[in-house]
Amino acid sequence: MARSYEPVTPSDNARFDFIVVVLALLTAFAPLSIDMYLPAFTAIAEDYATDTHGVELSLTAFFFGLFIGQLLYGTATDKFGRKKPLYVGLAIYVVTSIACAWAPNIEWLIAMRFFQAIGACAGIVIARAVVRDLYTPQASARVFSFLILVMGVAPILAPLFGAYITEFMGWRALFWIVAALGVACAFTIHLTLPETRGRRYDVRMRHSGQTYWQVLKDREFLRYSLTGGIAQSGLFAYITGSPMLFIQVFDLSPTLYSWLFGANAIGIIGFSQLNGWLLKRHASRKILNVSLPILAVVAVAMGIAAVVEAPLWGVLIPLFAYISTLGLVFPNAMAGALANHQERAGSASAVTGSLQFLIAGLVSMGVNYVSSYSDYAMAWVISGAGLIAVACYTIMRRPEAPAEAGA
Repeated sequence: MARSYEPVTPSDNARFDFIVVVLALLTAFAPLSIDMYLPAFTAIAEDYATDTHGVELSLTAFFFGLFIGQLLYGTATDKFGRKKPLYVGLAIYVVTSIACAWAPNIEWLIAMRFFQAIGACAGIVIARAVVRDLYTPQASARVFSFLILVMGVAPILAPLFGAYITEFMGWRALFWIVAALGVACAFTIHLTLPETRGRRYDVRMRHSGQTYWQVLKDREFLRYSLTGGIAQSGLFAYITGSPMLFIQVFDLSPTLYSWLFGANAIGIIGFSQLNGWLLKRHASRKILNVSLPILAVVAVAMGIAAVVEAPLWGVLIPLFAYISTLGLVFPNAMAGALANHQERAGSASAVTGSLQFLIAGLVSMGVNYVSSYSDYAMAWVISGAGLIAVACYTIMRRPEAPAEAGA
């Protein structure tokens, strides 16, 4: 029988730290799979005799794979526990990473990136479900802050690592490396992660659609999920559009671009840790209420940069501010979305993750479309994402409590 766990508070330091590190391993695969090959876009395009827009489609396919895959794992992890679906996802990830390394053409790479994402997203769904299994809502916001730290470290190290590996070993070596990491992670999870799904609920796989619909009907869940997902989509617009803007328009080398990419990630790391400190003193909803207006101001500044076609520093400053503010917005939005769904944490995690990456996929396509008209497509889309996220949070406030301080 699976061991039953009580909610963990931040005061349980040893248990808190150990489990969070394991969860960080699970969340690392998606950002590594996205960020590590960004500096290789030009090399991949040359290898396949295509342009960077064709390579960008492999990133769009990855986002849509993350959208669909999370729905597949959501009910499964509530039905069968956390670890069995995780092993399936890691196996898919390893096999498809090897297939990406062997891809004979760009069409094959795009297809395999879609299925690679389906494997990678198991870690995202299950990590969030484990957080809801083990932590109180206030503590879970701190855990999400740490997971944001991992997602921030990946953009610092992964593009630099990817640039040097591409230069000395070729871009295909990148996929062999992540395949090896998948195997290593499977062994680590087997040895260290307990089954946290204690109480068994009556979850039926054939009723997955009904379960997801019940989650979506929760107005507060939808409010927080859309707010966090749309705000976070600005990050994915940055990931999709930054190689073209910084390498082709501003003529930065792939290595310098990687350093710039990492520098922007310092902001989200710092602010996510600031969020963890603030959560010791303030409710997560209060932090969100303060950070979203800041995001709106930064989004307007990014839009102005796009209108005037600002020089490099004119783009970098509002971009840094936007990415940094996500360290305050996203973890608190995710904690709010999952707070009322203990009995179906896996399904709620899947729905919020799928919404996030559906929006990311649409945003990635939007960047590709706008880039046909403007070199500043990334800035246009980031500006829109920030403003729409704030609008969702404001408009979807509970009508029965318009004056509630925390709403």
